[in-house]
Amino acid sequence: MRVEDALRLAAESDLDLVEVAPMAKPPVAKLMDFGKFKYEAAIKEREARKNQVNTVIKEIKFRPKIDPHDYATKKGHVERFLKAGDKVKVTIMFRGREQSRPELGYRLLQRLAEDIGELGFVESTPKQDGRNMIMVIGPTKKKAEAKAEQRRKREVEAAAAASNGARAADTTAHAATDAKAAEAKAAEAKPAEAKAPVTKSAVAKSAVTKSAVTKSAEAKSAVTKSAEAKSAVTKSADTKSADSDSADETTTAG
Repeated sequence: MRVEDALRLAAESDLDLVEVAPMAKPPVAKLMDFGKFKYEAAIKEREARKNQVNTVIKEIKFRPKIDPHDYATKKGHVERFLKAGDKVKVTIMFRGREQSRPELGYRLLQRLAEDIGELGFVESTPKQDGRNMIMVIGPTKKKAEAKAEQRRKREVEAAAAASNGARAADTTAHAATDAKAAEAKAAEAKPAEAKAPVTKSAVAKSAVTKSAVTKSAEAKSAVTKSAEAKSAVTKSADTKSADSDSADETTTAG
């Protein structure tokens, strides 16, 4: 196809005429949306760069006569590096007369290889390099797998944290609801408590009134008894006076 015809087709289709194989005979061109093509190419490059694994070699150094506590600490570092998918270069440093006893360093490296056997393997056997002895340990898990596992672990932890936060919020809401209910009950109980003293006061007043009435009745009864006693004394006196007059009359007649 002639170039003029290809350009005419591109214009009619509202596309771009892009040469994809300039070294071919004849050269190969393609009708496409060049802006969209560049965008998709950039996305693919970004994805490839994201999934690209950069091999990192971590280094840790030991001494032939290392303290057990220091050995445990450095072994923990080696395990952490291997779990992250990195290689570890282990170096034994000899000083002075220690150089005449390389077997100490060899035994130490063999012990370390056995201790981390589940996480890595010996990629390079121990070799003497001047005053140092070097061994390289590779991870059993690939870097991409280690990253994916760490990502899943972070997601699980984030989900657990969100769940715990939701539970804490529910607990707080329930506690607030219970507190409001308790306040409402207390508010309802206060009027009843206020009425109770009034009732007790009325009862007390009634008791006082009854006591006063009783005392008044008793006083009236005492007054009545006193009047009756006085009447009886008066009658007795009158009887005695009549008897005396009758006696006087009898004496006079005689």
